[in-house]
Amino acid sequence: MSEINVTPLVDVMLVLLVIFILTAPLLASAIRLDLPKTDAAKPADAPKFVTIVVDQAGQVFLNDKPIATEQLASRLKETATQNPDTEVQLRADQAVPYGKVVEVMGVAQKAGLNRIGFVADTPVAQPVSQSAAPSGKP
Repeated sequence: MSEINVTPLVDVMLVLLVIFILTAPLLASAIRLDLPKTDAAKPADAPKFVTIVVDQAGQVFLNDKPIATEQLASRLKETATQNPDTEVQLRADQAVPYGKVVEVMGVAQKAGLNRIGFVADTPVAQPVSQSAAPSGKP
């Protein structure tokens, strides 16, 4: 016999299709409700975060607003009391001394915010110029 019989394959695929069609509605919630509305019910938000930026001059910004280190500590304490799982996204310029970055991290940790993320950019691919490419000639 030189031909392959695809009828059993088609039969099996149709059975699987019917099974998926029957089970898909069961995966969703079958009970439909018209829930009451209230201002107290807050939707589950994504994890809250605050952004701290340290620019080249060493100036600190909290959520894009300039702030002194003393005020930063009190604002971060307020944030930690409201939600201790708040993440701190720290963005520091390359030219900022390491000591300044550690100082800002220390202020955040003393305030009770221990989730600190460092924000960085991806490097831009530099095109290879003709003069930099090896020519293969001596």
